[in-house]
Amino acid sequence: MLKTCACITECTAIALLNRILSIAITRLGYREFASDLILAFCLIAAACFPRLGNSVFEPVERFGARLAARKKLTVCLIAAAAVVLRLGLLWLHPVPIPLIHDEFAHLLAADTFAHGRLTNPPNPLQIFFDTVHVNQQPTYMSKYPPAQGAVLAIGKLLGNPWIGVLLSVALMCAALTWALQGWLPPQWALLGGLLVISRLGISGYWVDSYWGGAVPAIGGALVVGAFPRIRHFCRARDALLLGIGAAILANSRPLEGFILCLPVLVALFFWLFSKRSPAWRLTFPRLVLPFCTVMLACGTFIGYYNWRLTGQPLLFPEALNSRLYSMDPNFIWQRESPRVHFQNAQLEYFYNGWAHTYWMNSEITSVRRVVKHAGILILKFTYFFLWPELCVPLLAVPWLFADRRTRFLILEFAVCFAGWFVVVWFEPHYAAPATAVTFVLVTQALRHLRRWEFGRRNIELPNQEGRRVGIAWTRVVVLFAVALSPFLQRGGTLQPPTSGTPAISYRARFAAQLEVMPGDQLAIVRYGSMDNSGEWVYNDADIEHAKVVWARFIPGVDLQPLLDHFHGRLVWLVEPDANPPRIKPFETTDAH
Repeated sequence: MLKTCACITECTAIALLNRILSIAITRLGYREFASDLILAFCLIAAACFPRLGNSVFEPVERFGARLAARKKLTVCLIAAAAVVLRLGLLWLHPVPIPLIHDEFAHLLAADTFAHGRLTNPPNPLQIFFDTVHVNQQPTYMSKYPPAQGAVLAIGKLLGNPWIGVLLSVALMCAALTWALQGWLPPQWALLGGLLVISRLGISGYWVDSYWGGAVPAIGGALVVGAFPRIRHFCRARDALLLGIGAAILANSRPLEGFILCLPVLVALFFWLFSKRSPAWRLTFPRLVLPFCTVMLACGTFIGYYNWRLTGQPLLFPEALNSRLYSMDPNFIWQRESPRVHFQNAQLEYFYNGWAHTYWMNSEITSVRRVVKHAGILILKFTYFFLWPELCVPLLAVPWLFADRRTRFLILEFAVCFAGWFVVVWFEPHYAAPATAVTFVLVTQALRHLRRWEFGRRNIELPNQEGRRVGIAWTRVVVLFAVALSPFLQRGGTLQPPTSGTPAISYRARFAAQLEVMPGDQLAIVRYGSMDNSGEWVYNDADIEHAKVVWARFIPGVDLQPLLDHFHGRLVWLVEPDANPPRIKPFETTDAH
């Protein structure tokens, strides 16, 4: 009987292990699964031989400690390293092409700002240009806050929008290092900066797309880094940096930014009125006045920007877009609005198909749905920010909770997580404002892990040391992060980027061909199925004078007004759903 039970238990364990391996390989891919196995092997080897490589590691660590003591130089070197390393990997990760709706919307904002405008007049033929995440009325402009578009505009003026992405990522790495210096000893802040570069600076969709992530991470780093400095030094420049960070968040990720700033502002408010705070005659001119001045300027700009785009200072472009296009709520406690149907089949598929299905799967109707929603959020966050090497410091979580220096940051992270939880949608760049909090906690966990020794001390020999596994494991974590980061791209989902070429990538190829042809071009996109090709109809800020204009074919809608309006242009028919996608001269018979 016992043998039978043991056999059943063994078979069940083997089946469960096979299931876990199957899911891991399917979700992560063979390359990432192999890297996870390599990490596990290295950790085991380090536990067995913790002193291996001491002669190499110790001089490097002493040099790093001396360099880290020069804090300003360290911040500058981190920024420069991010640029140099990413440019050095162009052979592996070339300049990205836009693929996702959000990227095209940000690029529209960039082109608008690069032309010296905040928005664009609506086009009289907007039915042919209406597209996802773009407002057509009362003005033609991206629905998103302006910060990411402004960064891309800087890059566009310098030659390519991706230059703006690269510069923003370099500034992010520098700002996060500066924030780490406010909470940790200099040498550990430098180590945290290196982890930021390896995790976010040279690969992953924050630097390899136009989605964003770096800009709100900069804002969050300024807020988190200014907080301890204000309490320690009471300097006006730190209050200004706190205000600038909050302003960046308000213009990039306003909801998540507000959630991050709330605990900081509450803590500073109680500190200002406590006995530990300097006199009011010092704190008001040094802290309160500079911060409020920046916030007043920020609020004035946001109101003016909203007024230019929506006609109302308090109506945000994204809120207007949701009102006109999306009937699905943004928060888990809300209920859906009556459906609106579109003559545009692509918008119908996106809002009443994919987006509605996503919301239905995320709707909180039971405890099981709560657990599922929280689990997906945790998995997405962990996969992008921590998996696999930065999960090792989580072994030191009990020490983090006992550490008084990190209790506020743990509370801050818990508040941010609660904010992410109540929102239906979540991608890793939504958590960008809390990047500084995440890396301070991870780096502090590494500090605690480094001191861990395995094995009981001999009572008769109290000075005898145990096996110093912690030092070896922290070295494995850093080496693994630095060595393999260029080869493990992190996407916004739980799956790595596919190796195949998505259909939407052909759009960039066709656009490049049309750009070099003589004369102006009109590309009419005729879709077949709508689940594989993505959205192709995106245009520059000035549609009327653009070299290439993209318009959509809508069954039942006469194309003649479009053809008459853009007479004199070479007209092309684009078929994204052909295999492969193709472009050909437009003929009159194609209008039907």
